Amino acid sequence: MIKQPRPTLSDVARHAGVSNATASVALNGNGSVSPATRDRVHAAAELLNYRPLQAGKRLGGTTGRSIGVLVKELDSPYFAGVIAGARAHARARGYTLLVASSERDSEDERQAVELLNASDVGGLIITAMMDEKADLSHLFELKRRNVPFVLLGDIPGLPASVVDVDNVGASRAAVEHLIAQGHKRIVHFAGPTGSLHGEERVDGVRRACAAALLAFTDADVVPAGLTLADGYQAALAYFANRAAADRPTAVTCHNDLVAIGVCRALAELGLRVPEDVAVVGFDDIPILEYLAVPLTSVRVPTLRMGEIAAELLLDAMEANESRAPQKVYLDAELVVRQSTQRGR
Repeated sequence: MIKQPRPTLSDVARHAGVSNATASVALNGNGSVSPATRDRVHAAAELLNYRPLQAGKRLGGTTGRSIGVLVKELDSPYFAGVIAGARAHARARGYTLLVASSERDSEDERQAVELLNASDVGGLIITAMMDEKADLSHLFELKRRNVPFVLLGDIPGLPASVVDVDNVGASRAAVEHLIAQGHKRIVHFAGPTGSLHGEERVDGVRRACAAALLAFTDADVVPAGLTLADGYQAALAYFANRAAADRPTAVTCHNDLVAIGVCRALAELGLRVPEDVAVVGFDDIPILEYLAVPLTSVRVPTLRMGEIAAELLLDAMEANESRAPQKVYLDAELVVRQSTQRGR
């Protein structure tokens, strides 16, 4: 007899006509999807006999003095700052830090939670996948079992402590800087579809343009992504063969890696930064000051984020009673460099 493959969250989402993230929230969360959508997802799960994989049993039980950090990329300068901050605070309180990475894969994220579980950590700091294909079941399972964890970025429908920055306000400040420099035609090279941070940063651009009575439409949001190659390829496709009259004079980017890729593409196309196109990144990774044209960027206090996340987590682990989730939003600072400075 041929064994049928076990139904997955993707099967349920496809049958219900929703994204994986929406299906996961409908099955596990509360309050962030409509009753009709929740009913449709539950009906699909019942029809397919879907049963979520369970997180391991040990996490949150009797533990040693260690905590886990789950990031999306081990080689990311952004996450390096978060890890350093969390490690410093954990060490000061006598805890060891264990680090794992999902490498931006939802299944690897689930497996990383199980790996940290096997290591018997007392709680987790998590930067979770939040895109169209994300399966969040393992995070809701942690919540159901009262396992202490802190998120670096909100997940709608999942009540948990969060440490993040005001992405909308920071993105808006970057565009206001460009407007003050005289730019009237601005486009945004956006992050991956389904990214909450990405949506917030686009919202900041929209608000700044609306306040200045400048046009900013969906056509001014250029799909890019997260990497150097994403920015490079998106900029080549967008700027190649574009007439000067139809060309934006300024670009904001989802992150610094995309911005660096954009700058390389502009150089190959014979366009100067900032004389022809001003460019702004986001995160302020250390390399920016050493580029041929130092890049203006929004500085995210990653070290402080890691410290606060570790503090919230350890306080929850050491408390004698359960605590209500806390949401801490830090200020991000615009660091102005040569990539946006030109006479007008």
